[in-house]
Amino acid sequence: MAVVISWLGAAVAAVAYGSASVIQATAAGRASRSQHLDAMLLVRLLGQLPYVAGLGLDLLGFVATVAALRTLPLFVVQPAIASSVGVTAFVASRVLGTRLGRRDLGALAGLIVGMALLAISARPKPAVTPSNVRQWILVAGVGVALGLGVAGARLRTRVSAVVLALAAGLSWAGTGIAARVLVVPRPLWHLLTEPVAWAVVLYGLLGTLLFATALQRGSVTAVAAIVFVVETVVAAIVGLTLLGDRSRPHQGGVALAGVIVTVLATIVLARFAEVTPQGDASPASGTR
Repeated sequence: MAVVISWLGAAVAAVAYGSASVIQATAAGRASRSQHLDAMLLVRLLGQLPYVAGLGLDLLGFVATVAALRTLPLFVVQPAIASSVGVTAFVASRVLGTRLGRRDLGALAGLIVGMALLAISARPKPAVTPSNVRQWILVAGVGVALGLGVAGARLRTRVSAVVLALAAGLSWAGTGIAARVLVVPRPLWHLLTEPVAWAVVLYGLLGTLLFATALQRGSVTAVAAIVFVVETVVAAIVGLTLLGDRSRPHQGGVALAGVIVTVLATIVLARFAEVTPQGDASPASGTR
């Protein structure tokens, strides 16, 4: 039953995140651009009702992600989350009239094949609980992502968007890693004293801000592709090396093929990561 709930969580997360992008794309206003990493950007975006509705779906997606990570390894869940861009592409084609070319349809088929390979190869099991020191190292990683984001925001060239996207990818990789090892205590208020719980919140908020800022500096396709690759690869490596994530016996090659196919298909569909209504070419809000 736990495995079924985890796979259901992964599916719900992909649908929720993918649908959130389309809903947020209907925002009428556009937030002003800052010349530095501006936390008030999120406050301005909260003034747009579609963005708030999208955040509600993002929250649902996050809860579903946590459920998925209870037993499924990061190398399965992270590609599943990244593949939410496939849901965005499909919904956008129906709601916003965005046309899907042959390459897009091929990428959607690739997502299905990649996720099938991951489903065949994944060995469901809880993560190894990290030591207290490693938990605090995970929290400290927020500072690394923040420092990289601040440095990227100060740049005035196209490199700015790349650096910001790298920082956003690291932030969301950190969110996934923290959610994978999070142990929900009883009573729930004890979460306030759990460093991993703080890591989940801080990485999530920082990733949202960094992605929104990166979208103001560069093209959606480039930014989203970098974020998807970084968050998937970094989380998978940490899961395999430190958290005990494993594939089924003799299925390592199948798992690797699943990750590669899913990531490549996601990159092809990256332009749908933040869809804007036709005629509007300057997205300002990022989703997760």
